[in-house]
Amino acid sequence: MATDSGIVDLEAARRASLTEALLRTGKGDRSAFEAVYRATSAKLFGVCLRIFGDRNEAEEALQDAYITIWNRAATFEAGRASPISWLVTVTRNRAIDRLRSKGKAGFTSLDEASEIEDPSPLAEAQLMAIGDDKLLYSCIDGLDRRDAHFIKSAFLGGATYADIAACDGEPLGTVKSRIRRALVKLRTCMEGAS
Repeated sequence: MATDSGIVDLEAARRASLTEALLRTGKGDRSAFEAVYRATSAKLFGVCLRIFGDRNEAEEALQDAYITIWNRAATFEAGRASPISWLVTVTRNRAIDRLRSKGKAGFTSLDEASEIEDPSPLAEAQLMAIGDDKLLYSCIDGLDRRDAHFIKSAFLGGATYADIAACDGEPLGTVKSRIRRALVKLRTCMEGAS
């Protein structure tokens, strides 16, 4: 029977292996890219299939996503997001772009709004532009470790709440609640320092 520690160790090892393979892919290593593909193709195909609902369209979107991943792997920063969050984000964005270019993008429910790409700059870039980055990071460092991870992943790394829940093995409702409470704490911290 596997212990929680053993599961955490296994997950950490998988994450480290995928991070290493993605970093090597960014340097043009084809065998590393093949390892990334083997480790993630099923999950990323699921992302495409959820967006298109058609197997053929999802397969084409997945191929586009891996071309983008190959071309952009050098932009992956291990300290900013988990490798799977980065890969899911690239894939989702590529699939949505493909869907829009085909004129098939339709309306979706408000509950799925957290899944839609925001074309504006990442929150980190916006905050750095106004000089609040040191204050923000100081306030984030004052949060509970898990809450800080969720905030960094969602708002600085660009991961959706669903991505975070899937990567961290947490229920989506728990992730949303923790992020909501953490945002209130961040606002209080930043307002108190102003």
